Amino acid sequence: MEQQLILVNEKDEVKGTAGKMEVHRKGLLHRAFSIFVFNKRGEMLLQQRAMNKYHSGGLWTNACCSHPEPDVETKKAAIRRLKEELGFETELEKVFDFIYKAEFDNGLTEYEFDHVYAGSYDGEIDFSADEVMDVCYKPMHEISDSLQSQPNRYTAWFRLAFPKVESWWNEHYKNKVA
Repeated sequence: MEQQLILVNEKDEVKGTAGKMEVHRKGLLHRAFSIFVFNKRGEMLLQQRAMNKYHSGGLWTNACCSHPEPDVETKKAAIRRLKEELGFETELEKVFDFIYKAEFDNGLTEYEFDHVYAGSYDGEIDFSADEVMDVCYKPMHEISDSLQSQPNRYTAWFRLAFPKVESWWNEHYKNKVA
């Protein structure tokens, strides 16, 4: 059975559910989450999406993103998905929300009310090869420079979220770096 996504309005109020592919073909606003993970040195964990993903395969992005299931609290869904994709758990802090819309060459559209979480982790990463091709930690300034020089190496939502995460990181995380 196809995964059901939560349809929402611009205030994140639930308006119903629909199948994942229908939502992306029609470009319907739906609930999503994105997770940004940092190590003790303050570097951000990036993942390269597996080539078989329904869009943006092979592109670099934040640690994990997905959609909560109906009747599942978004943070709990985020923690579960992080474990499924990258093989670890960590405490997550909600840092902000934003809405974005991105159209892809294959005719699909992401139109998401995105709940953004941050956490820290320094252990082993045992990622799922079905979801992830590669992972690495990078300093914030290197990611920022790369986004300027090679934006097409990154997912559409990462390019939009990174400046907001960088601002949050500079205010709340930068001074905690070991």
